[in-house]
Amino acid sequence: MDLFFTMLVPLIIGGIGLWGATRRVNVYDALIHGAEEGLGVLLRIVPALIALLTAVYMLRASGALELLADLLAPALRFLGIPPETVALLVVRPVSGSAALGVGAELISTYGADSEIGRTAAVMLGSTETTFYTIAVYFGAAGIVKSRHAVPAALCADLAGFIAAAWAVRLCF
Repeated sequence: MDLFFTMLVPLIIGGIGLWGATRRVNVYDALIHGAEEGLGVLLRIVPALIALLTAVYMLRASGALELLADLLAPALRFLGIPPETVALLVVRPVSGSAALGVGAELISTYGADSEIGRTAAVMLGSTETTFYTIAVYFGAAGIVKSRHAVPAALCADLAGFIAAAWAVRLCF
């Protein structure tokens, strides 16, 4: 069984190549064309990604997240969200890797079996990196004006954060 899982990806790639060859598709040219399009998309989205990651690191380094946690603590407690997770609430819509770092920090500080650790883990799984996703997909599609996409996605993130905190309270 281990051999099957080891060979799964090469078998899929080989199967796609054989299928293309039986359909008389120049598989190599199709691969090169797809890679060329992928690089074009990458060139369009890299500036937005660099700006987003820079903003995340600046927020963390400046101490602004701690100040924000102090300001939002009463509202977060009212919603059932642990105030210690405010860094995750702010960073998650912007950067998945930074959110994983914040989540790991929360889990190592408070413990994996604590309410804060569990809430952070569920929040990571129930929300999206909104701005990253919008930057990638809208950049790839050449959309400049996002209209209502950002506010709607942020509302969905807030619902995910609240649902994660409530689910942890209900299940644990």
